[in-house]
Amino acid sequence: MCANSSDPLRRVDVVLLKAGRTKIRYEAELLTDDGTRVTVRAPWAGEGVRDFGFVRFEPGDVFTEHYWRDRWYAVKEVRSSDGTLKGWYCDITRPATVDGTELVVEDLDLDLWVSADGTEVLRLDEDEFEESGLADRDPEAASAATAALDELEALAHLSRGATSHNAPSADTPHWLPSS
Repeated sequence: MCANSSDPLRRVDVVLLKAGRTKIRYEAELLTDDGTRVTVRAPWAGEGVRDFGFVRFEPGDVFTEHYWRDRWYAVKEVRSSDGTLKGWYCDITRPATVDGTELVVEDLDLDLWVSADGTEVLRLDEDEFEESGLADRDPEAASAATAALDELEALAHLSRGATSHNAPSADTPHWLPSS
């Protein structure tokens, strides 16, 4: 799967699995696929407003989502309907797979939030991860998941306050290594 400026608008279905079942499925615009990283853009796929206390996801928000076939996470740039950067929501996942027009990723419960200015970096849902039993069922995956969360948190802290994205972009978030 490849997307470039000469291709017509390409669509994919993003399928997020949790505990072996489809948690959510939504259509997204395929921006790039270099064989390792797949980047898509989609409007907020949830129903209504979801207020986490530190950020609100609401109708009109646009997510530019980066998935890797060789990394245990996905990073989602979140912008309001007027284009204002809200921050990055990071899902700890198994590496993504692409099957035809489906981009499939398995959520492993751990998450990280990085605010737009980089000053707020929050580890999320560690209790859900513990309760999932993944450490007992698949210790190797649990270890990879916690290592991915630690890596993302460290990268976010290293670039604290060094935001550089003023407009939506298909580029890797500035605080992540590009390759």
